[in-house]
Amino acid sequence: MIRKKIIYPLAIVLAASFCMQSCIGSFSLTNKVLRWNRQVSNKFINELVFFAFWVLPVYEVTAIADLLVINSIEFWSGNNPMEANNRVIDTEQGKYYIAADQSGYSILSPNGDKIEFIYDSENNSWSLAKNDEKPTEFLQFVDDSHVKILGKDGDFVDVELSREGVDDYILSNSQYYMAMR
Repeated sequence: MIRKKIIYPLAIVLAASFCMQSCIGSFSLTNKVLRWNRQVSNKFINELVFFAFWVLPVYEVTAIADLLVINSIEFWSGNNPMEANNRVIDTEQGKYYIAADQSGYSILSPNGDKIEFIYDSENNSWSLAKNDEKPTEFLQFVDDSHVKILGKDGDFVDVELSREGVDDYILSNSQYYMAMR
């Protein structure tokens, strides 16, 4: 009898501690399934898949996993475990493996070349490195409407982030970049 008086309230408090962490969470696993469902086919097929996933209980399982595990990890660690962006893109040349994290992107080509796009938050800039060579900075954000980008002569050029500014940069550097192809 005393056991029931202690166990049930304890279970309720434990469940509430998982559910009421002052963090709604992003429900990233459930949202990934929903995003996938939206691109399956036309709206009628999408609705059938949506209904089937509720009946099967795919959405219930993903919501519970988000609620009890993923959102808790996100709340306590500050990192969402579902945000790891690793992709495989299958092309006629072979498979490209792309990994994304907070510092940028890493691309492994079918021939084994590794290209990294590295973001430096201190300088607010992007660099490029091939096969673990020293990174070369190619773009730096100056403000909300300007960037410095590597020009054909190897110096940085100020470019206004407008249609005209980007078009001018492309026109002034197009012969150089076409020759590189």
